[in-house]
Amino acid sequence: MIFRSPDPAITIPDVPLPDLILRRAERFGPKPALIDGPTGRGYTFAEFADSVRRTAGGLTAHGFEKGSVMALLAPNSPEYGIVFLAAALAGGVSTPINPTATPGEVAAQIRDSGARFLFTVPELVHKAPRDAALLRHTIVMGPAPRAIPLGELLQSRFPARPVRIHPGADVAALPYSSGTTGWPKGVQLTHRNLVANILQTASGIFTGEDTIIGVPPFFHIYGLTVVLHLGLYLGATDVTLPRFEMEAFLDAVERHGVTHANLVPPLILALAKHPSIEVRRLRSLRTVQSGAAPLPPETARAFSERFGCRVMQGYGLSEASPVTHLAPRTARNIPIESIGPPVAGTECRLLDPDSGAELDAGQRGELHVRGPQVMKGYLNDPDKTAAMIDGDGWLRTGDIASTDTAGNFYIVDRAKELIKYKGYAVAPAELEALLLTHPDVVDAAVIPSPDPVAGEVPKAVVVRTGRVGARQLIAWVAERVSPHKKIRRVEFVESIPKSASGKILRRLLREPSGRAS
Repeated sequence: MIFRSPDPAITIPDVPLPDLILRRAERFGPKPALIDGPTGRGYTFAEFADSVRRTAGGLTAHGFEKGSVMALLAPNSPEYGIVFLAAALAGGVSTPINPTATPGEVAAQIRDSGARFLFTVPELVHKAPRDAALLRHTIVMGPAPRAIPLGELLQSRFPARPVRIHPGADVAALPYSSGTTGWPKGVQLTHRNLVANILQTASGIFTGEDTIIGVPPFFHIYGLTVVLHLGLYLGATDVTLPRFEMEAFLDAVERHGVTHANLVPPLILALAKHPSIEVRRLRSLRTVQSGAAPLPPETARAFSERFGCRVMQGYGLSEASPVTHLAPRTARNIPIESIGPPVAGTECRLLDPDSGAELDAGQRGELHVRGPQVMKGYLNDPDKTAAMIDGDGWLRTGDIASTDTAGNFYIVDRAKELIKYKGYAVAPAELEALLLTHPDVVDAAVIPSPDPVAGEVPKAVVVRTGRVGARQLIAWVAERVSPHKKIRRVEFVESIPKSASGKILRRLLREPSGRAS
């Protein structure tokens, strides 16, 4: 059975992403578009559009051309949006990188993506590869030796060269995802993918009258599409925060009168439970959209009751730009635990994980989606693309879902092996490969371990030789990975259960056994 969106079909214009956003920006003119939360500096929509065009011209003067790749290694700021759209306007691709990534992880993504340009901030310059064969230019938002100051590009007098972009074929964004399993892969999102998802969500989350807050990081597709680009398209004012800090968040909401916030479940939980938060500091907040991980209904209710605002859920994945399902802000009959129906132009089906048979409403199966927001494919990896998207365009989500008679969907379990730590995806295979390089580790498996704050944390199940302890292993891994990938718990066992083909039987590891350390 195929489930379809209840929303009317939408027409997706055959235009590049910058054209869609910059034309709208010209309409909003003097209205504030982006405000840096900590400093208060910002850009009107007219200033933003002018800065994008100037920066695109400056980039082309430095050799950035159609097909060039720009790596973005920076926290949220108004300038992040300028550089991303400038690169797209010049015909290039942007690959966002987590600012907490290690230098080795940064170099790996730059190498795999083919990025020759890097945008960063002074505090992160030390993570940039020093190999001149990798990077041609580094652009820094502030002073840094041997780098192009972003201010120089913002004041550029070089006109942006007209570039012919094919929206359905040319890639605009290249975020990295682990898909359903394995190592991070470049997700090729075309201009059409991103334009489609903006229009699919344009009437469901917030309006141009709202003041929103940029908490989800822009390096994550949730923040990039649902906060940054959707806000610019609708004409909302976006207050950006470089990172989530409770006092800075509360101050920004109170000072700027924020009316809508896109958050992740751990932050909603922290706000709902924090005993010293004064309710008045969030009195302007009317709606909250939760995404990136499942939100427990009791958490949503506690937040809503405490602060008097509506909490809604949505669902998506990097490979779908990201939104596939949404509980619209105007709907009053969608249960709080539901991710809502499919967004406009999106089809869904539920397949039995074992037989592959299509299921009916009320049954649980793996969720597959199809629509104009589904990625072009993984970069240079046709085999993994074929494993993720079938010949009819159906994208495997790796999540087990169900639907009610009204067409609302619910995520009930996860078939895929990814661990969701505070909304960030952690690939077990990457951590397992790292653990196996430790001289005292014979075998290892990494599994999700429930956590009341993070949702899930990575737990290592290890067969060891010698006397290495849990704390030593945790510290050893922490030195080699980003903070969200850290091993938080360790269990030592005699052997790792595996199938005849050698696949780790993770369901057996989730059962109580062995000795936790």
